[in-house]
Amino acid sequence: SSVGADGIEEQCDTSKGKWVREPGASIYTNLTCPTYPDINNCGKYGKDQSYLYWRWQPDGCDIPRFEPETFLNIVRGKRMAFVGDSLARNQIDSLLCLLSQAETPREVSRDSSGKYVTWYFPPHDFTLMVMWTEYFVEARPRIINGTASNSFEIHLDRVSTSWAEKLPGVDYAVLSGGNWFFRAIHLYEEGKIVGCVNCREQNLTEFGVAVTIRRALRTALRFISSCEDCEGLVTFLRTFTSSHFENGSWLTGGYCNRTQPSNETRTPPDDVAWEIRKIQLEEIERVRRPESGGKTRFGVLDVTKAMMLRADAHPGDHWTKKSKASVNDCLHWCLPGPIDMWSDLLLATLEKKFLPS
Repeated sequence: SSVGADGIEEQCDTSKGKWVREPGASIYTNLTCPTYPDINNCGKYGKDQSYLYWRWQPDGCDIPRFEPETFLNIVRGKRMAFVGDSLARNQIDSLLCLLSQAETPREVSRDSSGKYVTWYFPPHDFTLMVMWTEYFVEARPRIINGTASNSFEIHLDRVSTSWAEKLPGVDYAVLSGGNWFFRAIHLYEEGKIVGCVNCREQNLTEFGVAVTIRRALRTALRFISSCEDCEGLVTFLRTFTSSHFENGSWLTGGYCNRTQPSNETRTPPDDVAWEIRKIQLEEIERVRRPESGGKTRFGVLDVTKAMMLRADAHPGDHWTKKSKASVNDCLHWCLPGPIDMWSDLLLATLEKKFLPS
């Protein structure tokens, strides 16, 4: 970090720190947020609420608590899009709840699948959008014996038009992804199959998750930086967050029943999350270089370390009684919860202009 002429620390490295006890919970609850999603309502489904009373304390600086009015004034007249998977949705749901404490958002459009939704805050003329994409690049389920399977075919060199064509006119984009890359995927470039992830087929090159994320992210960032009609766009990449399944995974009975943030010793240094985060930071650096010639700017919301320590704040088995299948959710985050810190960080970044100009 550097100290400016006025003696104020200009940068805050949020990637290092610890969770400290915090007597005040969030500024919203499941009862005070009008857009609240039931699937993240851990309290309603019986989860002990002790996970609420912590805040992320970076080494050597503070992230101020989110102030909805301040945020809305900064983004007055602007359009902000969250582009990505269900964690992008988790993040925008958190932000909507925080902002709703100052002003009630109006839902203005929603596609039939609920994957593209737009909200509007009239007094501030602020538009907030969520745009669904699993991989940032073109993807479709692999058809096996005439039916769509759980595995995908993705084109590493073709950005997905479903979100890309909606980017012009957006002022701030927040990219969020990574978890879908752990599935079985067949990879294409220039229309031809070049390899796969988790497919164990004799004659195909196994790319691995990290390399595949790098290729797809590079395609997305390259598109954004060369986007003709995206003048003034600022793009934030949220770094990867791990799931916390123990003794299994989504479909094999994995669970997450820890009751407080873990300490350092429980974070394995070789965790794949670190590798993915490193790749994400490298790709942001690459697209920032002057020779990439882009007109748009890029920033990072570095939350990997903070969230790695929060195995206690997933819904687990406290998320719905609707389905018979008792799948534990150890990937998404309870609301309120530590994911609200992502908005603290977003606001601090917008306010301090952490972005290289």
